[in-house]
Amino acid sequence: MVKKTTIIGSTNLDKVTRVPRLANSGETLSTPQHQEEVMGGKGLNQAVAVARAGGKANFITKVGAGFDLASRVQEDGLNLDYVLESQDAETGQAYITVSKATGDNIIYVYEGANGQLLAKDVWDQRAAFEDAAFCLAQLEIPLETVLSAFKDAHTAGAVTVLNPAPVPDQENFPKELLAESDLVIPNEHEAELLTNIPVTDRESLIQNADFFFKAGVKHVLITLGDKGAFYKSADGKEVMVNAIKTTAIDTTAAGDTFIGALLSRLVPSFANIEGAIKYGVAAASLTVAQPGAMPSIPFEDAILAQLPKTK
Repeated sequence: MVKKTTIIGSTNLDKVTRVPRLANSGETLSTPQHQEEVMGGKGLNQAVAVARAGGKANFITKVGAGFDLASRVQEDGLNLDYVLESQDAETGQAYITVSKATGDNIIYVYEGANGQLLAKDVWDQRAAFEDAAFCLAQLEIPLETVLSAFKDAHTAGAVTVLNPAPVPDQENFPKELLAESDLVIPNEHEAELLTNIPVTDRESLIQNADFFFKAGVKHVLITLGDKGAFYKSADGKEVMVNAIKTTAIDTTAAGDTFIGALLSRLVPSFANIEGAIKYGVAAASLTVAQPGAMPSIPFEDAILAQLPKTK
């Protein structure tokens, strides 16, 4: 039986504009490209990534009243039975500007109904944890909801996975949330924001990992963009997987794809962590080579074909 991951997170309508380059402060740029509107949100992207990579996913989220997510997202392996509706907020929206020159992006998010996904909502949908090996959350929903959900997940026996993005102000970040997180997956910039330790080399990566271990985290996985990914466990295991060289067209959803693909393969004991990371790296390398967020998330066959390129 294919194991399941329960994702608690955001659903957004992504409004994407492609520009020749990202503007400087105070500068106005025009672009001949039209604006696209596609489904996104870190939670939904990661749930779709799990399903497309060959896993099974339960998705707990909140959208605007009457918003039919199931008609817009139809993925084998993705269970949308736990989608809730807000009666007074619209579905969340993300405004994404992508540089055609580098593939880099700037994203602004209107939280909408995502901000109304409450701890009680997750508790009411706790059946989603009963058959899940992992519980994954990000921070585009209220922090107290994530903390409560992780406690519920631990009660059900699931391994909790935190993608701490976007990183909140330090004074608003509950330290207890790290203690409830079995695996933390920040990118190098998010890690520095949380630890105040710049990521520059292996030693600084180890120092970042030690910060999370002291907070109660058992496993740390820091993504490094075109440099790959670094993993360390509290018991001393260390893995570095290099990125696959590719021409980046759009980096939107690359991190979400990596996490979803990783969890589609990872076993709760972490015995296959290196192989799971390689699978995630292969998936992300395909995502950055295509435009868009959800449209660029690859399927299992394409990821498997990319795997021989990992080292």
